[in-house]
Amino acid sequence: MVVSESVLKWAMRFYPPLLLQRIWVIKFEKGFRGVQVKIAKSLLNKNYNNSIFGGTIFAAADPFYPVLFHQLLSHKGYKVIAWSKSSQIQYLKPGNTNLFFNIQLTDADIAEAEEMLNTIGKYIKVHPIDIYDKHGEICASVMNEVYVRNLNYTEHEVGNE
Repeated sequence: MVVSESVLKWAMRFYPPLLLQRIWVIKFEKGFRGVQVKIAKSLLNKNYNNSIFGGTIFAAADPFYPVLFHQLLSHKGYKVIAWSKSSQIQYLKPGNTNLFFNIQLTDADIAEAEEMLNTIGKYIKVHPIDIYDKHGEICASVMNEVYVRNLNYTEHEVGNE
């Protein structure tokens, strides 16, 4: 579904898997070139160490690269599906405060995705996400492998024309 930045922000804010874990979209950048996310520490997501549950941190990082690529490319006229193919997380220190992260898609990221979608029909790449506490210290580092398929791509057999 192609929507505006504002509509998607509010839809994701109230999407139960994110809302119940206190994962809050602060803002989608214009043209879906980035997103700012907050993980609010609360009774709903604290573990026995009184820090944010690792599963909440992992869940927060999961959807945003695929969502950005899907919306950005759909707005450009592509018919695509996108998801997180795999992820790897390193917990570097406990999340004892609210946590934050920003994702930005560069012109090079977008050009590379479009080139791959137009030549081989799919884009698969690992993108990093660093998650910070309110003091600016990194609490977790995620490597998110994004898969995007161009549903309108068809292979042309060379030499059989």
